[in-house]
Parts: sequence; C-alpha cells; structure tokens
Amino acid sequence: MKRVCAASLFVLITICTTTAWAGFGTHYTNGVEGIRAASLPPPGFYFRLYNVFYSADELKDRNGDGFGNFDLDVFAVVPRFIWITNYKLLGADYFVDVVIPLVSTDISLGMGNMTLFSDDQFGLGDIAVEPFGLSWHGDRYDAAVSAGAYVPVGEYDETEPASPGLNYWTGMITAGATYYLDQPKTWSASILARYEFHGENDDTDMTNGDDFHFEWGIGKKLAQVWEIGAAGYCQWQVTDDSGQGATDSRDRVFAAGPEVNYYIAPLKTNATFRYVMEFGAEDRSEGDLAALIFTYRF
Repeated sequence: MKRVCAASLFVLITICTTTAWAGFGTHYTNGVEGIRAASLPPPGFYFRLYNVFYSADELKDRNGDGFGNFDLDVFAVVPRFIWITNYKLLGADYFVDVVIPLVSTDISLGMGNMTLFSDDQFGLGDIAVEPFGLSWHGDRYDAAVSAGAYVPVGEYDETEPASPGLNYWTGMITAGATYYLDQPKTWSASILARYEFHGENDDTDMTNGDDFHFEWGIGKKLAQVWEIGAAGYCQWQVTDDSGQGATDSRDRVFAAGPEVNYYIAPLKTNATFRYVMEFGAEDRSEGDLAALIFTYRF
C-alpha cells in the first residue's frame, strides 16, 4: 500500500508541474471565440473586453482518469485593442491588435488528508501582440490569418502555482474561415485554428510542447440584433515537453455549449455570452467556462 501511495503521489506531483490549468498554462485561452470566430469587422478601431470565468474540480491523468482533491477558479478581465486599417494586402484588410490580461487564480491540490499546495494570486498576465493580420470578406465567406507572440511580462514565481505570468515566450500562428450558408448571411459556420510554440522557462529549464487549438461555432441571426448558436473548442498538445522533469504525457481537452449575441445599437456595442463544458480531458484540469464579452467600435 505504501508503494502504491508513493507512486500515486509521484504521478500527481509530476502532472502538477507540467499540466496546463484550464489551458491557462498554455498562453492562449480556449473558449474566448465562438460563433463567426474567424470573422473580423470592417476597418476601424475597436475595443473588446473579455470577462472569462473558469472553474474545475477535476484533475485528469494521462488516461483521462480523475484523482486528487483538486479545486481551481480562474477569473480574467482581458482588454483587447484592435485596429483594422484601410491598407490592403493580397485583397485583405491589414490589422494589428494587442491583448492585456488581468488574471485572478485560486488553486488547491491535495491527496487524502494531505494538501500538496494551495495558492491564490491576482496580477498582470503575459501580454499578446499581433503585429501582422489579414482579413478577407467575400459574398459567402470571411477568412483571416495572423501571426503574433506572447511577451512574458506577467509576475511569475515557480513556487506559486497561481502566478499570472508563465515566464516564457510563445509564438502563435492563426488561420480560420467563416462560411455563410445563405445569401443574407443569417446562417454561419466558422472554424479558427491556432498553433502555439513555446520558449524555455529559464527558472525551471522546461519547455512545453507545441499546442494546437481548434475553435468552432454555428450560428443563426435573428431580427438583425440577435444571434444564437453553439460553440466549442478542442486542444491537443502535439509535441512532447522537453528539459528538466519532462515526460511524454500530452494534454488534450474538448468543450461545447451555447452562445448568445446581442447588438446594442445605441451604444455601438456587441455583447456576447458563451458557456461551454469540457469533456475528454487528459493530463490537465476539466471544468466549465463562462465568457461575457463586449466589443465597442469607436
């Protein structure tokens, strides 16, 4: 029995030091895009405010089995500034954007009567900058590609699991498309793919494996101001971790749920509410995510 407990504890600690809490261990947060995820607005300057809450009480091992006494709550307020220029390149609108996350994380993990750690932190996370993006608009489609990076400016301490920063650079390539099923563009189906490749964490001598994110949405417009539908995401780690303490475990997760959009015409603001439930997680947390997003055009 002691050998079994010791082995379980070793596996638990290994996952704790390598797993991605709710995808927040990877830089990109799944679930922040949904219906028409790959559609960008016309030229102009936009302010988008993401309010994202993630909660999980299950930690999954590499086989998808839960273990340990786990509790995680993450709330992020994330301003994003988007400038879609009038400059054309390859027939597309050229755009740039910057994302500045403020993150509050409360996390605890134990086994039996033993608490392995408990931590809560609030602070500035790592800033995302996309200096290159292209957005196309056709009669029955929208499409977009972009390239950017996460800059490790957030506070980080390897002894504090709830640190808002991750202490490494991440590059990200994005591509996606929305197809409209009817000429008035009331029915839409969208996919958005992102590929992350990570730099080394100098404090831990560890480099996370690359991650592939896939977000999707299906929607129907109603009365010009409402849009309802379903959205979700998939994430897979596609290469192994490397460096000190690395294992060959790769995390993954899937999620789906409803979404509602409402355009507030007097305020020139679009409001979005999305709630998705995760399933099929391996080597990471599994929980629910709720997002309330406002987009304002200046």
